[in-house]
Amino acid sequence: MLDEARHFSGAARVKQLLDLMARFKMNRFHWHLTDEQGWRIEIKGYPRLTSVGGVGCHSNPDTPAQYYTQEEIRDIVAYAAARHIEIIPEIDMPGHATASNRAYPEYSGGGTEQHPDFTFNVGKEETYAFLTDVLREVSALFPSPWLHLGGDEVAYGSDAWKRDPHVQALMAREGLATVKHAERYFMRRMADSVRMLGKTLVGWDELLDLELDPQRSLVMWWRHDKPDYLLRSLDGAYTTILCPRKPLYFDFVQHADHKWGRVWDGFCPLEDVYAFPDAQFETWGMTPERSSHILGIQANVWSELMHTTERVDFMTFPRLCALSEAAWSQPGVKDYDDFMRRMEAVFSLFDRMGIYYFDPRDPGHHPEPAGPEIIKRQPPKMDFRD
Repeated sequence: MLDEARHFSGAARVKQLLDLMARFKMNRFHWHLTDEQGWRIEIKGYPRLTSVGGVGCHSNPDTPAQYYTQEEIRDIVAYAAARHIEIIPEIDMPGHATASNRAYPEYSGGGTEQHPDFTFNVGKEETYAFLTDVLREVSALFPSPWLHLGGDEVAYGSDAWKRDPHVQALMAREGLATVKHAERYFMRRMADSVRMLGKTLVGWDELLDLELDPQRSLVMWWRHDKPDYLLRSLDGAYTTILCPRKPLYFDFVQHADHKWGRVWDGFCPLEDVYAFPDAQFETWGMTPERSSHILGIQANVWSELMHTTERVDFMTFPRLCALSEAAWSQPGVKDYDDFMRRMEAVFSLFDRMGIYYFDPRDPGHHPEPAGPEIIKRQPPKMDFRD
């Protein structure tokens, strides 16, 4: 998964990543195209999504609008398909909606000071029409049967719903006791829209709290500290993708001396990616029935602290190679020392391509690139002159 809402990569860079994915037998590219910081996909029916929502990035709120035109999307989808890679788009909702709400504030459900306009307004019928229109254009661009709606971390902004008259009217009308029930109502309606478009809903593991139909939903388990959610997903017969923060979030640092990246009770070294998920299966009490619902594994390249090609290279490679072997190899044939011997040819390939990879043989070979200087978005200036 590549996050382009926080920092934009561009078509040439995405094609290079697709080439490398194909070389290492990665066959799904999950494209995170919308979030708080930016909206990166052209929607012809709502041009302000890109002209306004596409302005800024995580490190600088004032960068000019950056996004993919629909023509560029079609070209990249075809480029991926020629390499046997399916692209799965993500349009996050009902949270992580700030960029969209900058463009069309009439659909905002509010948020907090830290996460302003974080949610869509689940109480307005106009919101459902707007988002269904958006998904109609998105689904026409991507042949994949999957459509990712996010659905995560809504609680960062949904307290505002307690004060919103439209949401409160919805809750009274539908007999919804809490804002979590309003979230469930929203996602069920949007799941109907996804189904109407001929797609299957994909979302993060918070979907399990919304009790959606397991036959029509795919869950991405990401919260490594909540293995109970993984077991709920598998025991509930949800098709499940394993992408836990540890060890598959590539925004986590990969060496004890690195400082630009996330650390949470440890980090995500190459060895842990290679070993995943064999050791965890015993801890989780994995059974053949449970594992039959696991469709695959995924690494997530969240880009808050990856503002340059060098940073993305450094955090992605060679961990992507370890991910490939973890995905395709039976536990009995995995041998980390043999993997590292075979990686010698891959490091030579990276050198020829100019990939700025982390070198576990010599951590000083490519020094860690610094992360971005974060410039905060300033509130609009008030002019009190007569």
